[in-house]
Order: sequence, then structure tokens, then C-alpha cells
Amino acid sequence: MSGSGSDFSSYGGEEYKTFRQISRDRVLNEMLQSAKVKDSKATWKVLIMDKFTVKVMSYSCKMSDITDEGISLVEDLYKRRQPLPSMDAIYFLQPLKENVIMFLSDMSGRVPLYRKAYVFFSSPIPKELVAYIKNDTSVLPRIGALSEMNLEYFAIDSQAFVTDHEMALEELFGENAENSRKYNECLSTMACRIATVFASLREFPYVRYRAAKTLDASVTTTQRDLVPTKLAAAVWNCLSKYRTTIPDFPQKETCELLIVDRSIDQIAPVIHEWTYDAMCHDLLNMDGNKYIYEAPSKSGSGSEKKEALLEDHDPVWLELRHAHIADASERLHEKMTSFASKNKAAQMHSMSRDGSDISTKDLQKIVQALPQYSEQVEKLSLHVEIAGKINKLIREIGLRDIGQLEQDVVFGDAGAKEVISFLRTKQDLSPENKLRLLMIYAVVYPEKFEGDKGEKLMQLAKLSPEDMKTVSNLKYLGGLDRQKESRGSFSLKFDTHKKKNAARKERNDEEETWALSRFYPMIEELIGKLSKGELPQDGYPCMNEPSPTVHGSSQSASVRTTQGQPAHSMRSRRTPTWAKSRNSDDGYSSDSVLRHASSDFKRMGQRIFIFMIGGATRSELRVVHKLTSKLKREVILGSSSLDDPPQFITKLKMLTAQDVSVDRLHI
Repeated sequence: MSGSGSDFSSYGGEEYKTFRQISRDRVLNEMLQSAKVKDSKATWKVLIMDKFTVKVMSYSCKMSDITDEGISLVEDLYKRRQPLPSMDAIYFLQPLKENVIMFLSDMSGRVPLYRKAYVFFSSPIPKELVAYIKNDTSVLPRIGALSEMNLEYFAIDSQAFVTDHEMALEELFGENAENSRKYNECLSTMACRIATVFASLREFPYVRYRAAKTLDASVTTTQRDLVPTKLAAAVWNCLSKYRTTIPDFPQKETCELLIVDRSIDQIAPVIHEWTYDAMCHDLLNMDGNKYIYEAPSKSGSGSEKKEALLEDHDPVWLELRHAHIADASERLHEKMTSFASKNKAAQMHSMSRDGSDISTKDLQKIVQALPQYSEQVEKLSLHVEIAGKINKLIREIGLRDIGQLEQDVVFGDAGAKEVISFLRTKQDLSPENKLRLLMIYAVVYPEKFEGDKGEKLMQLAKLSPEDMKTVSNLKYLGGLDRQKESRGSFSLKFDTHKKKNAARKERNDEEETWALSRFYPMIEELIGKLSKGELPQDGYPCMNEPSPTVHGSSQSASVRTTQGQPAHSMRSRRTPTWAKSRNSDDGYSSDSVLRHASSDFKRMGQRIFIFMIGGATRSELRVVHKLTSKLKREVILGSSSLDDPPQFITKLKMLTAQDVSVDRLHI
């Protein structure tokens, strides 16, 4: 049985391909195109998938990509299907016994459902299942290919993937996680899926991980504390097998992987992140990336509900998603003004309103007057509406005041006095926003929640017992622990001038253009230190050969690769601030680095992967795009899931909840 076939090495070919491009190419070239046989009478084929692989496929490529490769029908393995004995079928399945049984029932007997079957498994198939297939002699001659694709992750972004473990927080860190069957199953599956990322990219990483925090040998280390260590060992085990089973798999290290968990940063999942992307998902009732809005009907009378996907194919979204909401709003205003100034119909409409700003409704009328610009202006109109709605909510909720206090607490500029005063004067705050503030306060000032102190704060905030439980559940992620500061193996050492109780240090090298933009997730500092070779070995050991010459050479080599680039920057300005004024070309807005700088990508250093166990945040997704430009190394974020604050809070509640359905997660 073959491994992943074609060589998509990032460095071997003429063109550097990004993470998501490689995932797409593997699906199209290795799987769909490989089923094209010259002497085959069947031109069109059927594609059959299970519930998991259909998601892998949908995140990797579009339906149009699939049909271009000769797929006329996409079917669910578990639904009753019409026999098409003159057509070939491609099966893309997880290597599970129930899937193999379904496949064999399709293709066995005198009259199979399809003419020939090309079978691709998403991860390594157990030997017993291969034997099970071989035992069915009626099926064997009808199999055109039997291959391991090693593609079992969701490429949710050009630089991010998830392993689809929505329940990871509960299964690995929950009250009943110790010695549970789900704990081991979750880690095993997660490791296998992470390993398939490296199989796809033909990368062999140095595997670093957050070490257990307990240094005292007399204290038993908990299963929760060992999660990164165990996952790193399981990933290493999978990668070691790939070195002997996958053709062209590197035998020497080509990149770096850092495995951490939510204990390194419990603030990022709940603090208000002020980028356009984060605000959309935090404040608007979106269904995944789907935004529902009202637009004038084509008939001209009344309005109709429409859906928009806020994804990479939308150029306006791509440009603005990582911009500060104030910056995004200003850029949208400029785009509207620019459009109006270049189009007579828009100018006439503007003049009729005494030169005042064009509203969203005006813009929608212009779309109808200028059909040749309809798609362009419709997208612009949509984002103007979204930004307007967000800014209105920010004003109504009083979010600027909340955001300011959150960041002051994080940076040690506010404490008990300010938090108590805020809760007393802002009685109309929503319970969720009060809860998020107190969660941040609890992480920074754990001593304020000892004994009945926490309960009194909760009563002042008028929070429910369930919300109180959410704050106390931070202890399962290492929060509410006064001893954590002394555990050097876990925390990054800040400078000696760090303010008392500050959870972040001020960064003098970052220029703040927009208010409330100084917060940064911990992974930004970790990735920076990893890239420089400054990440402490005791706190973040390496699974690979412990020889200092081996690992040391990698560290220095990767730094040399990064620093040895041509002196000019990929960005027009070198200041690495993400919230620049609207006139700057910040170099990674619109994913410009990834989309337009293929020549710069060729000069990129080694890739950096960081995997967050327990759910990543949109601020962390923003950081990997920023650091790719700053470090000139493609940084890829992996996680068990991507969580917005309401989802994370629900999951945190479930750490002590009993019999809670996963359906509760979809808020």
C-alpha cells in the first residue's frame, strides 16, 4: 500500500506553496487525478466520503475544484445509493472497521455498485483491516488503488488547522479526566491527525512541548499537567513511523513544532479582541462563518434575507479581518468615498444629499444603478453594514470602557479598587461581560478569590452559581494558583521591572496606533523566543535526540535561515504593529504576504508550527499571520478547535458538568 505519493516539498520545487495550497493540491492531484486511468471507459466518477472526510474535503477545496477533476456525484457512505455499475468510484474514508465493512458491501457480490473502486484512507490503516479487505476475493480485482492519504485535519485558514476535537477541554482537563478512556482516545486521535499535517507538507519537525509544571518530585503530577508531554510523545511516535513508511519523507529535521495547552494563557480566550474578525464572531450572531443580512430584493419591492460567507474568497474580508475595528471602519469609509468619486451615478446621488456621506441604503441603490460594479460594491456594502452594526453595539454595550479595564488589569495598571468600582457603577452590564472581566481578574489576581473573597465579588456582580463555577473551573487549567509564578519551567520570565500582578509585560518595540491594541496572546512571545533559539529547554524540552549538537544546530540553523535573508523587508514599513493607520501597507493585511509574495516565500526560513490543546483563539490566529511577515518564516497554528469567547466559556463550565451534550457548544 502506498503512502502519500507526490512530492510537495516546500523547498524542493520551484514554487513555494503555503499550507492550505498543499492540502488542496494533495486532494486534487494525489487522490482525484490519480484515479484517472488512460484506458478507463468511465469519464465521470463518483466520490464517496464519510462524515469526517467530507469536512476535510470541504476545508481543502471547493466543489468546482472537484467537478473539474471529473467528479459528477458526491455521496455519503452511509446513505442508500443508486447503483452505477458503469462508473468508477473514489472512496475517501477514515480507516475504521465500519467504513471498511460498508465499502466491501458496495463492491462485493456479482453486481457491485460501481465498476472500479479507488480507495484512499485519511490516516494509516491498521494491518487487520488490510487483511480484512484482502480476504474478500470478489472485491480485490475491483480495487484500482488502495492508499493512505494521511490527510486528517481541517485547513480552516491559509495558516491554520484544527483536529476537530470540540470536547478536548473536557476530555483532557475536566473533573473526571484522570484515567478515563476518553482521555487516552482523545490524545491518540489528536496526535495521529497532527502527524498527517507533517505527512502532507513533507516536514519532519523538532517536537518541543510545555513541560509539566510540578518540579517537586514528592508531588504527584496530574494527568492534566502531562497532556502536552503525552501528546508530544504520541506525535513523535507517529512521525517516527512515517520516516520508514512514506516515500520522500525527510530523515532530518526541517521545521519546528511547539505543543502547548490553554494553561499557558487563560486570558486570550475571554478578553475582548478588537480586530474585525474577532468582533464579528464575538458580537454578531453568526453561524460559523455565515452572516445573514437583509438586502433589497431584485424585484425592487421590499427586502430579502441573504447569506454571506466571511471567508478567503471575499477580498474585502481578506484585507480587513485582522485590522483593528476602528481601522477597518476608516478603510471602508475611504473605499466608499473613493468609489463614489470615480462614478458619476454615485456622485449624482451624493450631490442630491447635499454632499453628506453615502449611507448603506444609498450604496445599495447605486449597486442597482451600476450593474457592472454590482459584485464589487455589494461586498463593500455588506462590510459597511457589518462594521456599522459592530460599532453601534460597541457604543450600546459600553465596550470601550470594559475593554480598557480588561487591558489595564492584564498589564497591572488596575486592581481590586478599579474592578469593584466598575462593577458597582456599571449595573447594566451583561452577565457574560461581567463574567469575562472576573475571569481575567481571577487569572491575574488569584489571591483575591481565596476563601469567600471570590464569592463576594460574584455577589457584587450579581452572577449566577453556574457562572461562579466557571471561574472556579479555571483551576483545572492551572488558574487560581498562587504558586504558578515560582514554577520557572512553565512561565516565561519577564524582566525585573515587571509590575506586580501584571499578566503581560509592556512592549516598547510595538507602536500603538489604536486604543485597546496593546494586548497580545502568550503564543506571540513563545514563537518569538522559539525563532531566536531562546525558549528555555527546561520549560520546553525537545522529543528528538537529546544531543545538544543535534538540537543546537537546528536552533542556530533556523535562526541563520531567518536572519540570513536579504536586508529588505517584505513590508513597505518595518514597524511590526498590527493596528497601523489606514494609509500604511502593513504587509500582511489581505494575507498579502501569502497571496502576493511568492518570491519572498522562496526566501523564507523554516516553518514554525504551534499547536494549542484545548482550543485556539482568533487573536492567536491573527498573531501567526503577523509573525510570518515579521520573522520571515511561515507560522502555522494548529488546535483541537477554534473557539470564540462564548464557546470557550461553555466548555469551561462543562469541566464539572455532568451529561452535557456537545450540541450545547453551538451557541
